[in-house]
Amino acid sequence: MNIVIENNPSSRRLSDLGVMSWPKWSCQPGKYALVFEERETCYLVKGKVKVYLKGSSEFVEFGAGDLVTIPKGLSCTWDVSLFIDKHYKFDPPTSP
Repeated sequence: MNIVIENNPSSRRLSDLGVMSWPKWSCQPGKYALVFEERETCYLVKGKVKVYLKGSSEFVEFGAGDLVTIPKGLSCTWDVSLFIDKHYKFDPPTSP
C-alpha cells in the first residue's frame, strides 16, 4: 500500500518539519472514500483510522501520535473509528 507510518516521532522531528504550522483537518467517525491527488504527510493529534486500499480487504491502521505519509494517487477508504484531528501538508506539484 506504500503508506509510511512513523509511530510517535520526537518533538524535535515534528518541530523540524514544522508540523504545528500545517493546516488542520478533522472528521467524525464514518467511512470516507478518498483519492490522494498529491503525496500527503499528516500528523494525527487525535483519532484512529483503518485505511483500506480500493477494492481490497487489506488495511493499515494508525492513530494519535503517528506521522503518516500517503503516496500520490492512492485510492482508498478511510474507516474512522475515533474522531480525527490532524495537521497535514501536500507535496507541491512537480513541473513537467
